[in-house]
Amino acid sequence: MVDAHQTFVIVGGGLAGAKAAETLRAEGFTGRVILICDERDHPYERPPLSKGFLTGSQERDSVFVHEPAWYAQSDIELHLGLPAVHLDRAAKAVTLGDGTRVHYDRLLLATGAEPRRLDIPGTDLAGVHHLRRLAHAERLKGVLTALGRDNGQLVIAGAGWIGLEVAAAARGYGAEVTIVEPEPTPLHPVLGPELGALFADLHGEHGVRFHFGARLTEITGQDGMVLAALTDDGEEHPAHSVLAAIGAAPRTALAEAAGLEVVDRAAGGGIAVDASLRTSDPDIFAAGDAASAPLAFLEGTPVRAALPPSARLRVEHWANALNGGPAAARAMLGQDVAYDRVPYFFSDQYDVGLEYSGYAPPGSYDQVLVRGDVGKRQFIAFWLNDGRLLAGMNVNVWDVTESIQRLIRGGHQLDPAALADPSVPLNSLLT
Repeated sequence: MVDAHQTFVIVGGGLAGAKAAETLRAEGFTGRVILICDERDHPYERPPLSKGFLTGSQERDSVFVHEPAWYAQSDIELHLGLPAVHLDRAAKAVTLGDGTRVHYDRLLLATGAEPRRLDIPGTDLAGVHHLRRLAHAERLKGVLTALGRDNGQLVIAGAGWIGLEVAAAARGYGAEVTIVEPEPTPLHPVLGPELGALFADLHGEHGVRFHFGARLTEITGQDGMVLAALTDDGEEHPAHSVLAAIGAAPRTALAEAAGLEVVDRAAGGGIAVDASLRTSDPDIFAAGDAASAPLAFLEGTPVRAALPPSARLRVEHWANALNGGPAAARAMLGQDVAYDRVPYFFSDQYDVGLEYSGYAPPGSYDQVLVRGDVGKRQFIAFWLNDGRLLAGMNVNVWDVTESIQRLIRGGHQLDPAALADPSVPLNSLLT
């Protein structure tokens, strides 16, 4: 039971935390809501940091989840620039960086993730960057502008989504770009070789240079400035700036220190939650990038039956924060919640826009089908296992996400010829 005298605390000022606070009020909760943010900026959305804001097509104010005045108007107690440094589960209290101790009746951990760091010499040079926070994006935007103006060189470590989106932005400013990637294609762990080559061609056409099968071993510089990036195959790449885009790690230190169950980093890491986003402590919930949840969207399907019973998934994308925060808030209120969203993300690079739905890690699929024209970059790709759809990616094809996700949920064997035929409506394959 929830009453007006209870205090709900949310640790994490990203999209998941802000939407959770919004949902608590929308669902009629009249108790205290305290939102703890370790950044000084009001809660904001992260996709624009590597997309519209970085390219200059979106203004800074457009990234914020709510207008600053909304928090006071909604009676949300907002603590900006104060990290949560200790969680005392026995006393049900969170200690902030300034020593303030905040009591909670129920707690949501929406602590997000942090960029993985390059463990090589030279990362302390001024020209080495990461991209996770608004302050990072503001700094990087200035760097790309200067590189474009001066025909400067940017080396990016990692050909994942962030690396590729920043590369597209950098080329838009006129900067020279080299991407160093240990895999044989961009996005290899996500798309495999079948579709990864598409993005190598796309960026190659826009002047991006790739150096595959290699890792950075050192960043050299002089007087604090970057001069070059060295790789493990003996190559030297001229550079004025370096971006480390080698993934993100869930921020679980607070949960681990408090004795909450966490997932092994080899299995993706994250705070372990059940289908209602409840942690191993019944009064503590987790959502967003930091939460590792059961594969509820696959329950009852043959695909799920083929996976280990303990299999979990940590999803770092925007849609998971957008939907997970509200789901956790409703669970905190005692509502019956089963969070079973199909993973979804989107990306924009040059004139290519795409949406990806599902989950098809390496080794999980035995067939990739394409509907449409890859050469024109207007198609849908499908990843299947024994004829059952695991994931779909629509590239410059729109209004098909709902159908793709319904086919994934169905878990039925599909006719490959019909799936690949653009004249066959996807909805007609639903049973």
